[in-house]
Amino acid sequence: MANPTNKATKGRLRSSYISSIISISLVLFTLGLLGILVISAHKLSAYVKENIGFDIYLNQDVTDADALYLKKQLDASTYIKSTQYFSKQDAARIMANELGEDFVAYLGYNPLNAYIEVRLKADYANNDSIAKIEQWLKRFPQISEVDYQRSLINLVNENVSRIGFVILVFAGLMLFVSLVLINNTIRLSVYSRRFIINTMKLVGASWGFIRRPFLLKSILHALYASFIAISLLVALLYAITKEVADIVSVLQPESIIFVFAAITAVGIFINFLATLLAVNKFLRLATDDLYY
Repeated sequence: MANPTNKATKGRLRSSYISSIISISLVLFTLGLLGILVISAHKLSAYVKENIGFDIYLNQDVTDADALYLKKQLDASTYIKSTQYFSKQDAARIMANELGEDFVAYLGYNPLNAYIEVRLKADYANNDSIAKIEQWLKRFPQISEVDYQRSLINLVNENVSRIGFVILVFAGLMLFVSLVLINNTIRLSVYSRRFIINTMKLVGASWGFIRRPFLLKSILHALYASFIAISLLVALLYAITKEVADIVSVLQPESIIFVFAAITAVGIFINFLATLLAVNKFLRLATDDLYY
């Protein structure tokens, strides 16, 4: 017949294991979410900057063939990510849609210039670089004007830098808090088994022999916690991509896989180290000190 005391002890240990795994999985979930946010913030800032564009207005006498040749030259540049050409007819149609009437028929001619819409690479989407690019563009005889909003570009760059700094500070703070929480969770888990450690020590078991099962369980629990954390992250990311389809271009699969691998490695490392330190602490304690 099973001893009720043993059942109660096993129940407490099982409850301790489960609470430890859940606590660690929630911490790893938070770390994983922050990791994805930090990696995505860089890609998101690049995405925002590369959608800051400007317009190159062409001279009235520039033909479509000349304009397309200029577009090819711009596409070959190291500064420019993409270009889109709008003929005089395209410009008139866009303006007519905005005004709600056919102004060309009213005027009897099309006063608008053809233009090329330019999107820069993220590294060049700032006022200093654009000013230099503007000087380079003005050397082309087909170009009459380069139009861009300096204040908007400054505002975007300042906000991107500010948000990136805040995210990094918050991530660092959360990493510290996560380390403390995991360490405390492991210490409490080992503390509940301090008398088992002392009993094994009294019967002559070596420190390595006593530590081994604790360390193996710490690795196993870290894997369980990582699996739960990754499952929660996958569910969250799936829900986000369902609501915001464009976010897929920012959340690249290789980055997500890297974060999953990183939180698994971090979970194993921290669990292992915290368990090792906690077990060693109780191995050094005298029997009488275990009651304090």
